[in-house]
Amino acid sequence: MSSIEKFVDRLMGNGPGRTEQGGAVPESSGTTISTTRQSGVTAEQSFTNVTRQAQADDTAAIDLERMQAAGMLTPGNTRSLIAEEYRAIKRPLLKNAFGSRAAPVEHPNLIMVTSSLPGEGKSFTAVNLAMSIAMEMDHTVLLVEADVAKPATARYLGLMNSEPRGLVDYLADDKLSLEELLIRTNVPKLTLLRAGRSHPHATELLASQSMRRLTQELSQRYSDRVVILDSPPLLLSSEAVVLSGLVGQVVMVVESGMTPQRAVKDALSLLGPDKIIGIVLNKSRGGSSQGYGYGYYGPSGYGRD
Repeated sequence: MSSIEKFVDRLMGNGPGRTEQGGAVPESSGTTISTTRQSGVTAEQSFTNVTRQAQADDTAAIDLERMQAAGMLTPGNTRSLIAEEYRAIKRPLLKNAFGSRAAPVEHPNLIMVTSSLPGEGKSFTAVNLAMSIAMEMDHTVLLVEADVAKPATARYLGLMNSEPRGLVDYLADDKLSLEELLIRTNVPKLTLLRAGRSHPHATELLASQSMRRLTQELSQRYSDRVVILDSPPLLLSSEAVVLSGLVGQVVMVVESGMTPQRAVKDALSLLGPDKIIGIVLNKSRGGSSQGYGYGYYGPSGYGRD
């Protein structure tokens, strides 16, 4: 039995690792489980030319060299361990969203990446997952900084100097066009929507009908699009619970050996029973995912947001 399976068994209250409180994780349709491990990544090739290439004046250049040096997934290290790890993570998500037997949930192509508590690696996971899906032949990705209090995805991508307006600005100003806020990047199938500027009523804006209409539009406008929302931690902000009601799939990032089982159970209890929930065990130092012989792993010192 792998480390992640043992972890979930303990979480579900089965076997010797049962928590004192007992009880089971609330049922959800189609739970998927993967793990991530700390490891270095050897680059397959240099990104100097790709990074320098600005395909158009309105195309932002993701700092691919910096990402690669940080052990993150980029288009040039497709044969690396981390690339294989995120292939295994994305496959069930894409199958649920677009497969011939797509999951019977609303907006299955809207995927929220969250965690129970801060510091478990949710933003790191969201960025790598978006990059992996952007490498697909048949899909495009919109990565949304939905953690408006502590946005991190633009920093991981090296796009801190890009258009500062974003999601909150759009929700607060009905005169803004979404098109003028979307940041197209030098990874052709990856687009970013930043969190936007600070707003005193950000939580209410995320819970508004405008946000609901926006997610519906993002889900339906392009049939091949995957929308990944980097959400706040579930136990830290009511915004995450609101966002979970707008998506079809949730990826829960759990820090191996650190996150209390009670915190994971409490976080899962906040999600609706109709959600497809996947668990990523981040920063695991061993074990393997079934069928791969290695698993899902994030390099040491990164994935802290």
